[in-house]
Amino acid sequence: MFRLGIAGFRHGHIYSLYDTAQKNERIETVAFWEENAEAALGAEKSRNIVFTHNSYQDMLKDPDIDIIGIGNYYGARGSMAIEALKAGKHVIADKPLCTSLEELDEIKKISEEKGLSVGLMLDLRHHKNVLAAKKVIADGTLGEIHNIQFGGQHPLLYGERPSWYFEKGKHGGVINDIAIHGVDLISYLTGYYVDKIIGARTWNAYATEESDFKDCGQFMLSLSNGAGVIADISYSVPNSIGFNIPYYWEFKIWGSHGMLAFSANADGVKLYLDGEKEVLNIPAIEPKDNYLDAFLDEIEGKKSSLISSEEIFNSSKTTLLIQKCADESIG
Repeated sequence: MFRLGIAGFRHGHIYSLYDTAQKNERIETVAFWEENAEAALGAEKSRNIVFTHNSYQDMLKDPDIDIIGIGNYYGARGSMAIEALKAGKHVIADKPLCTSLEELDEIKKISEEKGLSVGLMLDLRHHKNVLAAKKVIADGTLGEIHNIQFGGQHPLLYGERPSWYFEKGKHGGVINDIAIHGVDLISYLTGYYVDKIIGARTWNAYATEESDFKDCGQFMLSLSNGAGVIADISYSVPNSIGFNIPYYWEFKIWGSHGMLAFSANADGVKLYLDGEKEVLNIPAIEPKDNYLDAFLDEIEGKKSSLISSEEIFNSSKTTLLIQKCADESIG
């Protein structure tokens, strides 16, 4: 059985890893560390977490830990992953894995040199509507893919999100924060990779209390088959609606034979085919595994069809390059 130590509870997503691990018979969560008092109190109240280590270095020295799960603020994750890999631990993290291309290169290098796996909580890959859409595309029903549009808009929830979001050096950019899911799904669904970044932009619009925080992001890409992608991943959803908006993680994909559309909150996939007068309703496909299963499979030397360390590195690099393009753009 694998033994997991969770380092950092600064973002609520880490509770997904904790809960998922609790249901997996191949892994036991044996250790916890958090240096921030507020985050530690939240973990104690939320999951009755009892912290076992006084420092991250103590956790890395613990021979009874095989895997480090990272949930610290975004800017700290890259260095933590590097330290864990150097200590001989496998790493699984909330997204984003890191906030710089240099950190990512180092993570990939050490992982490959030491034969260690790196996992990322890209849970949209095993979403039931994504699995249904993937089958439609894999069956050739859409023909050649030519156009993709996706929206990953979120509520800003200023005052509810952790305050570090708005502290310099801790967030790393709205594109790297949110778009990793969409960028990763493009390759997963179509089999094509991002060939060119046409343009990217970020700006401040909704976080009026934090004028330096660029809460809006849009970009345009081309894929290796020439297909075009347009995306918006802004913190623009009304706070009162939150994540209940029906367009949460909405994807539209056009091919030579028709188009499909789905969102994370929809019931199945809508398919519009040339020659058909009515929409075809494609039922969702319930997942058989998840990101943690795929991560553990890779550690055990099994090839997972869901995701691999190499795919995580590729999607992370593409997303960081898009963020870099936005950071360097004028206006």
